[in-house]
Amino acid sequence: MKRSYYLLKKYWILSLASFSLVFLSIIPIRIAIASYQAPHPQAILTLGGGQEREKFTAEFAQNHPNLHIWISSGILPAQAFAIFEEVSIPTERIHLDYRAVDTVTNCTTLVHDFHKYHIKHIYLITSDFHLPRAKTIATLVLGSQGITFTPISIPSERPRESIFPIVRDSGRSLLWIVSGRTGASLNPRFLSPLYVSR
Repeated sequence: MKRSYYLLKKYWILSLASFSLVFLSIIPIRIAIASYQAPHPQAILTLGGGQEREKFTAEFAQNHPNLHIWISSGILPAQAFAIFEEVSIPTERIHLDYRAVDTVTNCTTLVHDFHKYHIKHIYLITSDFHLPRAKTIATLVLGSQGITFTPISIPSERPRESIFPIVRDSGRSLLWIVSGRTGASLNPRFLSPLYVSR
């Protein structure tokens, strides 16, 4: 009886490990396909976290006049539009999205938008201290949906984040891939979706 239980447990562990290996191997394949289909970025995604990110994005966007710009949960709309207007970025290019409450939902809330616009490759803009976590999440969330990214780092004075939030959000990203949920509703900042455009 004990041997039978041990064999069954071993079988389930091996099955789960095999499934996980196959499942995770799909992500780099989808990223490779996206990179082949869209070798150059087709849009800009900036993760909110302070007006310096919007200012950097406005300057960056001047050199990429054909790309639409998504700002995920950034500064207030009036402030954001003012920054872009100052450097003559047409408002038609700007998409301000306030559905995200954290880095995981920065990515998950915009997957549908990118599919709608047939976007397979984006510039991913965030601060240097935040970039390792953002890249990990984008690889899992966006990569699983056939979207690749080119990371752009904004210099800052802050130290790089610890490994804990990276591991935590990797788990949340995997949860979203298999269940469509991120656990964001547990965040006290979680609000009803808000999307702003002009």
